[in-house]
Amino acid sequence: MGTQLVPQPQHGDLHPAVYKAMIGLTLWLVASVWLLFDRGTYVGLLLVVVTFFFAVLVGIPVLLWASWRKNAPEEEVGAASERFDAWKRHAFSTWTGGISGREAATQILLPLAAVAFGMTIFGLVFAFAVPHLS
Repeated sequence: MGTQLVPQPQHGDLHPAVYKAMIGLTLWLVASVWLLFDRGTYVGLLLVVVTFFFAVLVGIPVLLWASWRKNAPEEEVGAASERFDAWKRHAFSTWTGGISGREAATQILLPLAAVAFGMTIFGLVFAFAVPHLS
């Protein structure tokens, strides 16, 4: 009669590659701010404070993940070792329904990438447009 649809596996967890990309984009943002903006009298202090906030923002989830990985049952830790190519094809469950893993990764990483790359472009424009005092 009709073809029977095989349900695709559904994930509720992000792939470790998505977390690594989030950390990388955060580091890109902090590095672009440090390298591209001129340091006035108090700018260095402000950059240290902002860097501290980003270190806490990245550090707490990394420490929680490391603690979970050490104390989690073996079958849960093994599930995180799936290849990204396979993970992105499966459905990703959200509160509002399922989306593809690729779409979930895109929706999560796009705002971070926009801020990181936008700050880099803003810093380059600032570096070339503002005359520097020697």
